[in-house]
Amino acid sequence: MKQRIFGSLITAALLSTTAFSDNTLMQRFEKMEKEMATLKAEINALKAEKVQSSALTQSSPKTQVASADESKDVAKTLEDLQDQISDINKKTNGNNLKFGVDFRTSVDNIQYKMADGSKQENDALLSNRLWLNMSYAATKNLSFVGQLAYNKIFGQRAATASSSAMEGFDWVSGESAYDDTLRIRSAYFFYTGDELAGLDMPWTFSVGRRPSTEGHLINFRDDVKASSPLAHAINVEFDGASAKFGTEELTGLTGSYFKLCAGRGMSEAEPRFSATPYTGNGSTKTNDIDMAGIIIVPYDDKQYSSGFQYTYANNLIDTTNSPFNANGTVNGTYDSSMKTVGGLHTATAFAMVNGIGDGWSEFLDDSMIFISGAMSKTDPYAGKGGMLGSTENQIGYSYWIGTQFPSLISDEGRWGVEFNHGSNYWRPITYGEDTLIGSKIAARGDAYEVYFTEPLVKDILTFQLRYTYINYDYTGSNGFFGSSSGSPVAIGDVPTGTPMSSNVVDKAQDIRAYIRYKF
Repeated sequence: MKQRIFGSLITAALLSTTAFSDNTLMQRFEKMEKEMATLKAEINALKAEKVQSSALTQSSPKTQVASADESKDVAKTLEDLQDQISDINKKTNGNNLKFGVDFRTSVDNIQYKMADGSKQENDALLSNRLWLNMSYAATKNLSFVGQLAYNKIFGQRAATASSSAMEGFDWVSGESAYDDTLRIRSAYFFYTGDELAGLDMPWTFSVGRRPSTEGHLINFRDDVKASSPLAHAINVEFDGASAKFGTEELTGLTGSYFKLCAGRGMSEAEPRFSATPYTGNGSTKTNDIDMAGIIIVPYDDKQYSSGFQYTYANNLIDTTNSPFNANGTVNGTYDSSMKTVGGLHTATAFAMVNGIGDGWSEFLDDSMIFISGAMSKTDPYAGKGGMLGSTENQIGYSYWIGTQFPSLISDEGRWGVEFNHGSNYWRPITYGEDTLIGSKIAARGDAYEVYFTEPLVKDILTFQLRYTYINYDYTGSNGFFGSSSGSPVAIGDVPTGTPMSSNVVDKAQDIRAYIRYKF
């Protein structure tokens, strides 16, 4: 028994001295933990054996002292080994950020047909996107999560007349394929609790740069884990806080919860070296933009699920005036600065079946289908020029249907088909959607999409081919919230033979292929 114990100690010691020179440090650390578990079991067995032996034979005091000394030696060796494990734990993931890599190289074929019949295109737009994922759990309940984003087209970008400072707009700065800047896409602390005020209600709280892109439903196409929002209405980067409350035990409904969210999309603050830094001194035409909302999931057993979301945002913005006059000619006094125009309500609801039927077939068991409906309602402020071309409240609506099913090529691949439709006054806040031709969810018209995601090396290296086609019925799909850039004009009513007609997109398509490494 003693020989086996010290054999285990030697093995563990060898692992600890070679761990730092081996690329598989974590695997060795796990083996070391197993050795520890085995060692503890053997020590317990040794103690039981000695107790039994003592009961059967009346050992001499000298033998008892030797036995006690031997136990002390084993305990001291065990303590030393535990210290070594603790040291390795600190150097691996105990006291350091844990990093993950998500790197994608894409080629997009982009085609636009304008309202005047002309075409704009890019046959092969090459880009790299890098996400550096960070996490650290300080305690069982408190952790930090973050993500750095680099999103860049190949080479130097041409400085054309249409280049815009809006490329670095805070809501989409990590989503725009532009320069070589590494930006903070998300960074927040995360607290979890098992009970709330004595109730059997697990809860979480987080605050910081929130993960509010790649939300529910759009995550299937983008092959990522869903973030907080329902993506039918919200898909932008945002700073704020959220609190989630599990209600399964209270309601008896599997997987039920509700989440409260709030954030700020723009701060009215003067530059650092102004007369009164970081204050709103009245010279700006905008105000703080704040958003609050609630997400309710009444049921989710991983096969059947549903969800609801309501949000309200105040002080939303638009350009000061339109670049085109009503007759389609260029507005010689166009001002691209921003002004406050009003608020916006959004509401959305979805239902999803992930595993169609009950053992009907292996194909249906591994298939998913969802349907989502959404609406938006403007709240124009008096004297601000209206919202979406009207000084009255206007309601827009949208519906979204999608399915995903197992690949016909491999066991792990996924294929999907989706359809979106939006009305003339439909206005979500989805500027951060990962589609280079603009948000398909925001389309005032019809959008069709099909994609194929296939593994090349397990789930580490994947390939995707995706086709997105948008047929616009009205202008302003990707504009802001006022009348200058968001007014819906029927594509057929755009004045022909004018500068406006050559700047209004009638149809758009994007064929994307990528190779992606995740680890």
